Amino acid sequence: MSDDPISQFDFDADSVQPILHDALHGADDGELFLETEVSESLVFDDGRLKAANLDSSRGFGLRCVAGDAFGYAHSSDPTLDAVRRAAEAASAVKRGHAGVLAPPPAGTNRKLYDAIDPVARPGFETKAALLQEIDAYCRTKDASVVQVSASIAGAKRSVSILRSGGDMKSDVRPLVRLNVSVTVERDGRRETGSAGAGGRAEFDRWITPDAWKPLADEALRIARVNLDAVDAPAGVFDVVLGPGWPAVLLHEAVGHGLEGDFNRKGSSAFAGRMGQQVAAKGVTVVDDGTMPERRGSLTIDDEGTPTERSVLIEDGILTGYMQDRMNARLMGHKPTGNGRRQSYAHPPLPRMTNTYMLAGEHKREEMVESLKDGIYAVNFGGGQVDITSGKFVFQCTEAYRVQDGKVVAPVKGATLIGDGPTALTQITMIGDDFEMDPGVGMCGKGGQGVPVGVGQPSLKISGLTVGGSGG
Repeated sequence: MSDDPISQFDFDADSVQPILHDALHGADDGELFLETEVSESLVFDDGRLKAANLDSSRGFGLRCVAGDAFGYAHSSDPTLDAVRRAAEAASAVKRGHAGVLAPPPAGTNRKLYDAIDPVARPGFETKAALLQEIDAYCRTKDASVVQVSASIAGAKRSVSILRSGGDMKSDVRPLVRLNVSVTVERDGRRETGSAGAGGRAEFDRWITPDAWKPLADEALRIARVNLDAVDAPAGVFDVVLGPGWPAVLLHEAVGHGLEGDFNRKGSSAFAGRMGQQVAAKGVTVVDDGTMPERRGSLTIDDEGTPTERSVLIEDGILTGYMQDRMNARLMGHKPTGNGRRQSYAHPPLPRMTNTYMLAGEHKREEMVESLKDGIYAVNFGGGQVDITSGKFVFQCTEAYRVQDGKVVAPVKGATLIGDGPTALTQITMIGDDFEMDPGVGMCGKGGQGVPVGVGQPSLKISGLTVGGSGG
């Protein structure tokens, strides 16, 4: 099967051009987005292969942009007639509008990942045997293990973006992920720990014993820690966040507020604050879609714009937003390669790629020792965020009570409560131990989910509200 999506349709780039020309004449922007995808997932649970799915899809979406509105129509029908009907529907948005079609984005010779097929290699039997081996390893490692769930998922997504005038940009995007979850029991109490990893590369990187055993060990370690956890205290505490995955708080509570559409509409807490001090000095936040083989990386975004490294906050000063083409045009900015969509059935939105905070100079041990009575939060689970205010609630999956600079006990049920803009100003120490997450992030916005990356060094934040049931 060709990696070029258009080869899977009953038309070619030349035959669709007259339709695109008519649909986009007088519009401000627009494109025909073609996509094919093959994906596979296996779940081993309760000592058996519980689920195995192999899916394939193809389809197109046609968008016509007029001012701050757009028409969008999509279909899985691979025919020229379907494109023609979609063009008629989408182009209705430009009635009464007289625009000048924006030029296509610049091309790129950059290559951030190989055009591999993780569904085809390794084969199904190898993947199933791997999950069974992980299950056996966890159960043999600790007699307290009562449940193991291991899953593996891979996909190959090929996209092409066609514009009126003949411009076409294409990309082939692999994505893989391995997850392990372990439940342990002691004296009738059960606790769970989980770990995962992945990225835009071959499965071989994660399915060797040297790769998956540390994941299984980490899941088991977290589960054991939680067996000894006491109820988290409630109140206002200084909090130290661990490096890597805890940056999901940064992603949710701050990152979404720096996306172009929320700022253009004035609904972000950061709207109208360009050039102002929005975070403590020393805080620099970056969105970078150019990191090789990272989960959130893209050679081009879903509008065909090459991704880039965008500095959003520099030394506490707001310096940029993440932009797709439409919001960049309306705000008088340039696109930053952040126009992303879940699939051909969705229009592009300004979205994060890999969002992280740069390192500082403090040692993690120094931060923990500085806590008189506080919380050391190592890992997070789910959370909720209000984009307008930046208010957040995050659950900690691994956290510790610290008193007089010493870790006294793991805690369970801890939630961190606050708002992103305020939390940025309350950062008092930034670690020298920057890490990216292991490659498991997914981001939701507007009913669309896309893979992302997050990262940060350890951070000390003063005066966060901690929800808990302990004293």
